Amino acid sequence: MKSEKEKSKEGKLYDANYDAELLAERDLCKEKCYDLNNLRPQRINDKENIIKNLFGKTGKIFTIVSPFYCDYGYNIEIGENFFINVNCIILDEAKVTFGDNVFIAPNCGFYTAGHPLDVEQRNKGLEYAYPITIGNNVWIGAHVCVLPGVTIGDNTVIGAGSIVTKNIPANVLAAGNPCKVIRNITEEDKLKYK
Repeated sequence: MKSEKEKSKEGKLYDANYDAELLAERDLCKEKCYDLNNLRPQRINDKENIIKNLFGKTGKIFTIVSPFYCDYGYNIEIGENFFINVNCIILDEAKVTFGDNVFIAPNCGFYTAGHPLDVEQRNKGLEYAYPITIGNNVWIGAHVCVLPGVTIGDNTVIGAGSIVTKNIPANVLAAGNPCKVIRNITEEDKLKYK
């Protein structure tokens, strides 16, 4: 018989609310997030050590500005030159992968977990989890919400306030609710601020 954790990794409905193993793992993660969020800002090495212990994989250079919250931590992988601004939430019931040179503005959320529409299943504490993948050189604007199963391609910019419900390709500016491609990012964009 499969554990609830194994079911979650397979994208099947699993018991997130009452399973002892998952509850214990989330409690441990909350302790680590508490330690991270209550360190003085200048204790950079201590913050980095907590993140390295919390996340499944990190690059050498990264910055995460507190407060930061996640559910498990070990399902999060970040690349090089990674930056998260304040009030980021990652519900990492499934894998959340960020490439190199990813910049995340304040108040963003990445949510791999969802719940059944059927009230009986939902009231039993069942949920599903689908991975989120963010490519290299992605900028995510303030107050962006990324939902389960989404992939965002390399070099893409997601405009502030967007709700990303479906995959977004590489090399585009996308925004809105739901988030849609507005246009390609072109060579002209290099000249805009000169």
